[in-house]
Amino acid sequence: MASKKILTEKETKEFLDVLQERFEKNKNRHQNIDWNKIQEKLVKSLGKLWSLHQMESSGGEPDVVKYDKEKDEFTFFDCSKESPAGRRSFCYDRNALDSRKQNKPANDVSSAASEMGIEILNEEQYYFLQTLGEFDLKTSSWIKTPENIRKLGGALFCDRRYDTVFTYHNGADSYYAARGFRGFLVI
Repeated sequence: MASKKILTEKETKEFLDVLQERFEKNKNRHQNIDWNKIQEKLVKSLGKLWSLHQMESSGGEPDVVKYDKEKDEFTFFDCSKESPAGRRSFCYDRNALDSRKQNKPANDVSSAASEMGIEILNEEQYYFLQTLGEFDLKTSSWIKTPENIRKLGGALFCDRRYDTVFTYHNGADSYYAARGFRGFLVI
């Protein structure tokens, strides 16, 4: 069923239960937002529900972090305490992966995000996430890198250490067991 990018009826029900339970446990992330409105949108957006399921199955623990009233859109972020385990040890993008002569990682974050139907958090979004809790205390997460930095071979990542959120740089072709990426999805 995954090849069609739609969950079965049973998977949909089970996954909606998981999302609702997380939603109710973490009210600080989404005050004054009604779960029923979210569920209604999710049931009408089965392709996006599939993408959220991909976030979940790779360890991201997606949750609602914003509601845009004017556009009637909900934004989900990966809210796992550490960078999603199923998305670590990837270099930044396909160009970086292709440039490696040896010891290539299994994938790159840009391709993985695209395959999942999500976007990579940018620096502003990452810092916003950190206002909702403490994330990446032991890991780090690649973030959307400005084109001028990427053209020069670099890529950005963030983490939280010493009660402070840091932004760093690395070669885009590097990869580490403790670095993954966090994504978002707007529904």
